[in-house]
Order: sequence, then structure tokens, then C-alpha cells
Amino acid sequence: MSSEISHHEENSNTSDNPSFNDVLDARLSRRGMLRVGMGSAGAAVLATLPLTGCGGGDGDAVAAPPAADPALRLSFSPVAKSTADVLSVPAGYTATVLYAVGDPLNAVTPAYKNDGTDTDFDNRAGDHHDGMEYFGLNAAGTARDVAGSERAILAMNHEALTDQFLHAGGVTANPRPPAEADKEIPAHGLSFVEVRKVSGKFAYQKDSAYNRRVTPFTPMLINGPARGNALMKTKFSVTGNDCRGTINNCGTGYTPWGTFLTGEENWAGYFTRGAADDAARGGSTAKSVVSLVRYGRNQGAASRHGWETAGAGDKYARWNISKLGVSADGSDDYRNELNTFGYMVEVDAYDKTQAIRKRTALGRFAHESGAFGKQIVGKPLAVYMGDDSRGEYMYKFVSAANWVAADANPANRITTGDKYLDNGKLYVAKFNVDGSGNWIELDIGNAAIAAHATYDFADQADVLVNARLAADAVGATKMDRPEWCAVHPVTGEVYYTLTNNSNRKIDPSGSSQQGVDAANPRAYTDAPTAASAPGNINGHIIRMKENAGEPAAVAFTWDVYLFGAQSDADTSRVNLSSLTADQDFSSPDGLWFSPKTGLCFIQTDDGAYTDVTNCMMLIGKAGQVGDGVAQNINYTKADGSALVVTTRIGAKPTPDTLRRFLVGPKDCEITGIVESPDGKAIFVNIQHPGETISKANIADPTKYLSHWPGNAGYGAGGAAARPRSATVVITRNDGGLIGADGTAVLNNY
Repeated sequence: MSSEISHHEENSNTSDNPSFNDVLDARLSRRGMLRVGMGSAGAAVLATLPLTGCGGGDGDAVAAPPAADPALRLSFSPVAKSTADVLSVPAGYTATVLYAVGDPLNAVTPAYKNDGTDTDFDNRAGDHHDGMEYFGLNAAGTARDVAGSERAILAMNHEALTDQFLHAGGVTANPRPPAEADKEIPAHGLSFVEVRKVSGKFAYQKDSAYNRRVTPFTPMLINGPARGNALMKTKFSVTGNDCRGTINNCGTGYTPWGTFLTGEENWAGYFTRGAADDAARGGSTAKSVVSLVRYGRNQGAASRHGWETAGAGDKYARWNISKLGVSADGSDDYRNELNTFGYMVEVDAYDKTQAIRKRTALGRFAHESGAFGKQIVGKPLAVYMGDDSRGEYMYKFVSAANWVAADANPANRITTGDKYLDNGKLYVAKFNVDGSGNWIELDIGNAAIAAHATYDFADQADVLVNARLAADAVGATKMDRPEWCAVHPVTGEVYYTLTNNSNRKIDPSGSSQQGVDAANPRAYTDAPTAASAPGNINGHIIRMKENAGEPAAVAFTWDVYLFGAQSDADTSRVNLSSLTADQDFSSPDGLWFSPKTGLCFIQTDDGAYTDVTNCMMLIGKAGQVGDGVAQNINYTKADGSALVVTTRIGAKPTPDTLRRFLVGPKDCEITGIVESPDGKAIFVNIQHPGETISKANIADPTKYLSHWPGNAGYGAGGAAARPRSATVVITRNDGGLIGADGTAVLNNY
């Protein structure tokens, strides 16, 4: 998700799975001067008010619908696009910084100096706040309360690092000093932090017994079909039953029984392989080599942070996954360590004594979020997931166990997860040009999997550990970086963000590129980011409706909810959703539906539209699959031949169904969102503001692109502060629901 991570560069899907149509010649002129208006009254960005509603009082907000009108409507003024180093929210709203990188999680850890000298990240907030979930507490803080709106545990991912800012003089080149590696490694992982209303306002509680960090060092169990499998054996766990830690955690999930799911996304880049490792493993056709290459680890690949160079200790050696030992099973080195990453990981936020589980039945890939379908008593559960790399796939897990209502409040939450998440079927999606689609089971008994040209699957655990290879074999549809997914609380329809794909081409050349198709229909130029290199620059959001609403359905229908685009782009090829200046966006990433109102929250991780605006969050009232039209798009290939692609576009948004709600500070990503159960507070993460910084400039604050949230009065450093990822809480000044009229509830969606 963060641009510091190499997910944009990962390019390991070289399968020849077919696309539907070769289409599109989108030769747009260089971006002209965009006419950026201020939107509706009260949405102006004011540098002097970086964290409050950008306008006057409640009288500036859009009027609520008449009481007799039962339809839910957006009730805030759209926020204008901005490149200022502030956080902008609508008039009548207030955003307050709650919890930032380095904040202590106990009463004895010192306050964060934010000068690169701080240590002890085992007891501080990690870096790059990402997906999060809300776990309500009762008023006394002694037990779970799903309706608890004034006290809760926030469970939060810390995806990656802006590592230059963690050290006083920036990052030291390889070999890495142990002191730097020992700070960077635990700055990854998860936080669990109590938040509580104090004098009517949320604040984090640094002395709470619920506070804890989970890092890449934390012991965990391997659960599901891969537990004890030969692929999971390492020097740390010769049985293949255990592993250490989680890393590059991105999106999240909230289980129906009240636990936290976190997705391990771009984990492969943290590991290195020696330049001659292929030969040591038996040559380029050896199974382990085929698997490593498919997951982005060629021999000689450098690691992201060089932690393996920090010393001879085991905590550094594990980042080198070369075959160095003499054992036949990998029990004397870390050749199999990569196989222990890439899963959905389940944690009980309330109970530190419960062992953390990696759920291998849900497959291994660059996991984003895990969204549960609507629970139906007597039916299995469905979990929807995406693989965030160019040309990768969309997945669904269906539990073997049928849902029992009493399991919503079980005696033991984590073992309830064992019941539903350790046994089931994993499927991958194939999209058809006629608007239908199929879920294809990834099973060792599938003839296409058994006949894979370059990989001989040994058993079902092998299929799950190497889910990408299995999905290649069955002809799944290559998608434009499937990121977060979310399920509409009313319709049960499933939404996936497809952030962008520079490899989506009109005329693909080479195995790394994908041709345009019905579900991924755009390849166009966009100045200044891709003036001569067509691709899906701005991304889109696709949605699916399961046949008969069945969680275990093997067929679905689909359309595209929204196409990201600048508002003045060509509406016949690029701005297919006819977005206006108050709602245009690029590179959708985070995606979430409010359980209270059913509104859709869309967050961006963009590098294509940032000459016009910082990243943002929009709120929409989504429709349903089939509410739009099928559209033919006519293009010309390089050889002059005419091509047509047919895609399916959802109903075009109006000012009443989609508006920009928030714009972040410079060089940030907006990611992670959850709300209090009463719908009156939302928590949003601002990730890596000002991340673009070199070691040469670390000593000169005037060279920082951002000083947020220090310039908003939070923490040490003031207007010259090093920027920090942080969680903000946003409330309405009149105490109403976020984004909607105060009387709106889910049943009048």
C-alpha cells in the first residue's frame, strides 16, 4: 500500500491466462490546467485550521433531507482538492490526532522525542498505520461490549517504515548497524491500544492493560492444512507447527465472533537470496525455485532493509532464505522461512494469553483485507480477499462449518476461529465478458492444477501455500492490483478496489503485461505520470453479486461501481463514471462500509493525481450490481485495427451519492477506517506523510515535504517536526452520524 513498498514493482505473474479482448487506444493529451473549484460552501482548505472543519459552524453544512423522506442522503459539504500540508474535513466536523508513530504504550516508556533517537518500539506505536478494527468495551473496561461506543481497543496494522525518520542521521547502508535493525524490525507489526472518551473526547490510554505490540518476533501458530507440512519446516520450528511474527500488515477483517484478522501483504521483499541459490536448490526448475520466483524472490534479490547484514544472530539470519544448511528438509536453515508468511493472521484483541494463528486455509499471497459475507444461520461463511500485485487475483474462502448464531458470542473466540477458518474451500475468480463470473476451486483434485506445466503440487497444503501457482493453472482473471474488499451490509454484494496497473496494455508485449478486458477495460496515457506509457493509471472499484445470495455460490454477476479519473478526462475512454470536481479521485485502496448507515468509504493511495491533490477519502451511497449500463469502448491498436471492449458500468454518481470527505497532508496515503458502534465517530489513519526524503536531507527540516501532525500541534517538533503516521478521530460538531442525516439508520438506506 505505501509507495515505499515495492508492490508497484512486483511483477511475478508471468502466466499466460487469457484476457477477454484486446482494446483501447487512449492517447490523451498532457493534462491541462484543472479548474479546481472550492466545492460547496464551507469546504475550503484553511492552513490555519489543519485539523478542524474547514469552514464555519453547522449552518454551513448541506441541509438534512425532510423528515418525511426516508432515503439516506449525504449531509456534508464536499471538501475541495488540495496540495497543502494539512488535513481537511468538511465544515461542521472536527478531526483530532489520537495516536501517532512512537507514542508509548505504557506509563514508563518516555514520550516520543521524534528526533531519531527514540528506541524501544516493542512498547511504542509502530510506523505506517494501516488497516484497523474497533473492539468495544463495557464502561468499566472489563469485558467485550459490541455496542461500546465510549471505550474500545483499536487493533491496528503497522505496514512498513519511513525508515530515514527513525534514525537521527538517516539510514546507514549495509552492513546495517544492529541498533538500527533492532529499531526497524519491531516498528512493523500490530498495535492494540485502548481508546476512551475523556470529557466527551476520545483519547488513547497509554497505561491500559489491553495495550500491546505484536511484531515480527512474536511467536505464532501455523494453523490449517499447512500445519506441520514439509514446506513450513525451519530452523526455528523443525516440526513446521510454529513461526515467528507477522510483517507488512495491510488490510484487516473483523470476524463474526469478535476477533481481529490482519493480512500479510508485501512480505517477500524483506528477504534475500544468494546469487547462486538456484543451483543449491537443484536448478531453475526445482519446485522451491519455481515457487520463490512466482512470489517475487529471484536468486540474488536484495532485501528491502538489509537486516540479514546486521549480525550473526538468529534474529538477523532468518531474513536470508538461501539454502545454507545440509538437511534435506530445511530444519537447519531458513530456506523455507518465506513459506511462513503471506497469510491472514487471527488475533484475539481482548485476550493476550491466546496464541496467535496464521490461517493457511485462506491461502498464501499478498493479502489485503478479509471481508466476511453476510452471516446466514445454517450456511457456511464466506471470506473475500485480494492479492495486491499487478495482474494478480481475487479469492474467496468458504468454511466447511455452517454458521451457528451462538458463535457470535462464544466462550473462546480464538478456538471459534479454528472451527470456521481452518477447514474449507479456497476459490479464485474468473470474470466473463457477458457480466457473469465463476469461482474456481483451488483443490489438489482439479485436473488443471495437477497438470501445471512447471510445478508438481504434492498435496492440498502445497496448493494453499502456492495459491498463486494454482490460480495460474485454472485460468483465473488477472486483475489490476486487487486491494481492499468490503461487503455491503444491506445487499451483501462484494466490492473490491483495483488500485491501478501500469502493466495493463492495449498491445501487451511480454509475459509481464496484461491486455485490456471486460473487467479491467482501460489502458490510457496520463500526463504527467505516464505521458507515454499507457496503463490503468487511476484504478477502479468492481463489485460482485453472488448467485442467489449464497455464500458458497460458484457463480456471480459483476459490474464496475466506479472508475477513478480526473474530472476533465475523456468520458468515453477514461472518466467512464462521469466524476465531477467534488468527487474525482485516483487509485482507490482502502474500502469500508459503515455498519450503522451503510455508506461506502473510499480511501486513496495515489501517485498519479498528486500534482493536483493529496490523497483523500470519499463517502458514497452505493447502488447495486446492474444499476448501470453495458458500454462498448472503441479503440485502435498499434497496427491500426479497430477493437471494441464491452464493460459494465454502475449508475453514475451524483452529488447526493458521492462526495469527497477528507484530503490528507502532503505525500501521504489515507488508509484504515472504522467507527464507533453509534456511528458518531470514525477513526482514520494517515500513513507516511512526507515519506519522500533522502538521507542527505534528513538534517534539514526545510527539505521535508510534510511536517504533519507536528504542524497541527501534536507531539514534539512543532512546525519543523519530522512527519509521523497517525490515527485521527473525526466527529460531527453537532454529535450526529458521520456523513449522513442524524436520523438516518441502516433500514432506510
